[in-house]
Amino acid sequence: MNLADAWASVDDRAAGDFWRTMEDRSPGLVPERVAPLLFHALGQLMLGSDDRAGRAALLVVLGRAYRCYDLLPHALTIGDALLATVARHGHPLWTPPLAFAGERAVDRATHAVRRAAARVGVGPAWWPAQVIGHERPSPGVAILTVRPWRRLPHQPGHAVPVCTPRLPGRWRWLSPANAPRADGTVEMHVRAVPAGTVSHHLVHEVRPGELLWLGPPANTGLCLRGGDLLLVAGGTGLAPLRALVEQVAAAPDGRRVTLVVGARTFTDLYDAITLDKLQRAHGWLTVVPAFSHDPCAEPAEQGDALTVALQHHAASQTVYACGPPLMLAGARLRLLAAGVPADRIRLPVTL
Repeated sequence: MNLADAWASVDDRAAGDFWRTMEDRSPGLVPERVAPLLFHALGQLMLGSDDRAGRAALLVVLGRAYRCYDLLPHALTIGDALLATVARHGHPLWTPPLAFAGERAVDRATHAVRRAAARVGVGPAWWPAQVIGHERPSPGVAILTVRPWRRLPHQPGHAVPVCTPRLPGRWRWLSPANAPRADGTVEMHVRAVPAGTVSHHLVHEVRPGELLWLGPPANTGLCLRGGDLLLVAGGTGLAPLRALVEQVAAAPDGRRVTLVVGARTFTDLYDAITLDKLQRAHGWLTVVPAFSHDPCAEPAEQGDALTVALQHHAASQTVYACGPPLMLAGARLRLLAAGVPADRIRLPVTL
């Protein structure tokens, strides 16, 4: 028996019990509406995970929550309330050895939240957002449009932690695919990974009308700089780069932009209609597809995204690349070897 088994036995009533436990020990510490999000997030952090990106997203949200609601002086009280709640709802699984393991796990989680709170800025910890659009343009890919209840202060190139109530406590980074809009809506591109993950639920389960939670936007190192651009996108790495295109469209300033979009085959090019509209509307934009596994593609379009992109590289361009880990793993070395100066290479940082 381990902590994960005990946590799995906790039902939806536990979040309300967690709030009542805190009210008994420290009245008014946490608003009732905040308690479920806090309970599930702390529980996931206590359990630990090999998903480094998901843990980073979770800590950004929790660090901001502890600052927003002034919870740092009460971190031990909150940790004790969490353990007491899990013990009650996990009985008879909650044995003395498991209680000891839980205390150590909560202690580690509390220290991690304190460190995170020291790094994050001030402001809301999360924004409720309603799903108003859900499209499936390609197998395993969804385009979600959400409307936050309050304007989300994101910029092109940012990433945002996202959580669905279908999988409470688990957060995943997604990058908005648009520059800020007058109506405040945000578009996100999601590729499904194995069942039981946030992305799987967002692609296959979530529907318009449902609620999501968005965490504080974070800079990934892809924010816009001056001059001409060569944008290299692989898969849903297109999202932050398309947002940069929209940002340039608001103030072109004489620059030229080449956007290379990588996909395995033509049917995997999931955002083709929007990209075509952007290219038709803006003479300074050139969109180039790159197909790694499509023998029917034109010769100039065959190859991985970086290979095709380097055929279009000019000395005046700053190169932005975003895509799956396999694409990014050797991207910097390939670009440097091709003669791209280091100060003109922009890759997403690990959050």
